[in-house]
Amino acid sequence: MSLRIEVTTTAEWPAAVSGRLTRALSASPTLRLCLATGETARPVYERTRVTGDPLIFLLDEFGGLARHDPARCAAMLRRDLPGAPFLAPDVDGDDPEAAAARYGRLINDAGLDLAIVGLGRNGHLGMNEPGSTPLSETRVVDLARSTSTGALRYGATIEPRWGITVGLRQLMEARELWLLVTGGHKSDILRQSLGDPIGPDLPATFLREHRNAWLLADSAAMSH
Repeated sequence: MSLRIEVTTTAEWPAAVSGRLTRALSASPTLRLCLATGETARPVYERTRVTGDPLIFLLDEFGGLARHDPARCAAMLRRDLPGAPFLAPDVDGDDPEAAAARYGRLINDAGLDLAIVGLGRNGHLGMNEPGSTPLSETRVVDLARSTSTGALRYGATIEPRWGITVGLRQLMEARELWLLVTGGHKSDILRQSLGDPIGPDLPATFLREHRNAWLLADSAAMSH
């Protein structure tokens, strides 16, 4: 097991990754996907043509934000991948823990063909913050400050303190996983993810033990 690496120039990266995703969707009309949202994934989804009838799971969602807050991960996916139906964890009900467990069971029952994740500034994957292990289930999590302030960059009206995330266990069991990393501001944490000891202090290091994982990075992210 190893993390395979594909590096593209910054200018060519969005089209290269969206082309890869479009081909995967075309080859498997019922592909079961788990998708991250945010600044890194946005230019990929904007160029992606969704075909067939894929089953799409949202990777994570902020809790405590209004249903139509622009920083909600569901809102971002609707904007960036318009017309594609998807499932999302229920962060608006009275029992988030039960909602997270139900969402985890849906993913377990379906199985994931492909998970697409980004790299957090603290090495998180989804909202699997430092301290998460490969046994971590889909669950309610307390957000690191770097994650909660990230929501403000997306236009959140308040700073969220918690969320629901697909667990590392479900991500590690996906048949294939893509880690998307772009920009020089991610180069140092990417260097650590590739070279530091594998462990919960930096959840992204666990991807080096995935059976079929790809790092799809632009040249700026690889600068360190």
